[in-house]
Amino acid sequence: MREEFVDPTTRDEGDAHADSALRPRRLSDFVGQSELKNHLSIVLGAARQRNEAADHVLLAGPPGLGKTTMAGIVANEMGAKFHVTSGPALERAGDLAAILTKLEERDVLF
Repeated sequence: MREEFVDPTTRDEGDAHADSALRPRRLSDFVGQSELKNHLSIVLGAARQRNEAADHVLLAGPPGLGKTTMAGIVANEMGAKFHVTSGPALERAGDLAAILTKLEERDVLF
């Protein structure tokens, strides 16, 4: 048996493409979480009617519930850029500040 070290901070470009291709891109395509979907559809619809960015949304819970997928759906539904980071990727105190200063209006950070 061959052992390989997998670095959790790096991803193969092919894996990232396959991963994003399998995730739903619209609220109507997301399976489950009906209460959350109903709430988000109201929030996102109201923001679109006002031609404004959606209010802040906090997605919390254990791994595997679809938080990243739902954040991507929010970005897609609002026509916004989607930026993803993780706790381990933020090594220094200034890392988060650097990410936040590069965000543009209406961008989604997860």
